[in-house]
Parts: sequence; structure tokens; C-alpha cells
Amino acid sequence: MKTPTARVDKLLGSMGYGSRSEMARLGKAGGIVLDGADLTDVSKRIPVTPDLPSRMQIDGEPLDPPPGLVLMLHKPLGMTCSHKEDGALVYDVLPDRWRRRDPAISTIGRLDKQTTGLLLLTDDGDLLHRVISPKRHVAKVYRAGLARPLAGTEADLFAAGGLVLEGEDKPLAPAALEVLSPTEARLTVTEGRYHMVRRMFAAVGNHVETLHRERIGGLSLPDDLAPGEWRLLDQAGVDAIFAP
Repeated sequence: MKTPTARVDKLLGSMGYGSRSEMARLGKAGGIVLDGADLTDVSKRIPVTPDLPSRMQIDGEPLDPPPGLVLMLHKPLGMTCSHKEDGALVYDVLPDRWRRRDPAISTIGRLDKQTTGLLLLTDDGDLLHRVISPKRHVAKVYRAGLARPLAGTEADLFAAGGLVLEGEDKPLAPAALEVLSPTEARLTVTEGRYHMVRRMFAAVGNHVETLHRERIGGLSLPDDLAPGEWRLLDQAGVDAIFAP
């Protein structure tokens, strides 16, 4: 596979560092270093390789990840998966210039404001669609705290498929329920419908009080990633998303 190349000024502009004219001034001032040497001609084309952040510095700091980044975030309570809504947004925890990246960084699916846990973000549109595609059946695992004790019939009902949510006419695909306590359960689903887990429990007469996503595909939220913290994924991490 051929390695992509890009003009330095265009690449840095797409990564949110500034306009082409600003990058030209920065280069002439010695603020762009590649492989230990000043890069003063920002019209130069360079290979965009995964190791570029270890080889290039901008104003003395390592280059941000080039286009194609994927990261996991431990979404805190009260944050919204939106670029525009009022209040705290998941993008607030990322570096400011990442909001100016083009293509834009977007969440892969969403967690509602009151749901915590594993959230993926990327500027790779193809990857985003692969993860959320119904054809891929990427499993999502949630831990739900419930207002009332489980009746004992929920696991069989969810596993059978055929449950129809209020306001819809298409039955849900089978889902796996693991009872953790009388008022806590782990639910594995392969769809991504609006407020799906909350509506599933509402359909059986219960109410979700707390909801936390633990896993997407074969990728689990690490114990050492605190709420509000994020981590870049390497290729092995991306591959884990599609693992059983």
C-alpha cells in the first residue's frame, strides 16, 4: 500500500495548527523541525506515516497524531456527545486545536448525558461507519443499575429477540442479559438505537438509574483510565474493536 504524502502547510492546517500563511511564518522562524532539522519550506511534501509525531516537532512539542487518529475516552457523567450543544461536551477534554481539525473528530456513536464509560472518537469516517454499521454486529456491553429488582424473566425475553420498543415497529435483535444483583445487570447488544438500553428496561417495567458502557467489541475500558481521561489507540486497539 502506497504511503500518503502531504504538503507540510496543508497537513498542519488540517490538524488545527493554523493557516498556511501562519505555518509559513512558523517554518521560517525555525518552529517546525523534522528529523532533527529545521523545515523552513512548508510547501514541501512529506510522507504521512504513523511515526511522524516522533519525528516532527512544532514549537518544540511533538506533532499531534496525523489524520486517521482513533482514541478512547472514559466519558464522565454530565457530558454531551455533541459539537454544538450548551454545557459540558466530550470534546472539551481534548486539546483545543483538535476542534479545528479537518476532517473533524467525531464520536463513534453516542452516549447520552447521563451515561458514562467507553466512548470512541475518530477523524476516520470509514472506520466510524464500519463500527456503527448494523452489518458488523459490533457488540456493546453496558452495566445498568436499576430502580427496581429484576423480575427474572428479562434474560429470556431479551435473548429471544422480538421485543418491540415503544414508538417502533421493528423488533430488537437478540441481546444477552447477565444478572449481577437483584438491581444490577450487564447487557450486551449489537444495535445502536436511540436510548436503547433504557427503553429496553422500560419495556419490562423497570427504570435505569445508572448506565455505564464497559466494552465495544473486544475493546474494554481500562481500569486505569479515569473519567475524563482519554488514550490514543494503536492498530492493535483498533483491531480489538472488531474482535469477538
